[in-house]
Amino acid sequence: MKTAELRLKSVSELRELADQLRKELFKGRMALYSGQLKNPSQIRVRRRAIARIETLLGERSNQR
Repeated sequence: MKTAELRLKSVSELRELADQLRKELFKGRMALYSGQLKNPSQIRVRRRAIARIETLLGERSNQR
């Protein structure tokens, strides 16, 4: 998801999305360690998406 799309979401939506991505990241890591993950680059994509969301949440908390 691009940053421009994330900027349109509310704080609560961003937090929910980050929680969902963290769960997917955990499942992906478990699949990687057990040898069942077909596309290991998805771990990196999810980590970066979480970082984008956390950055936006930090920006919004500093603006108030």
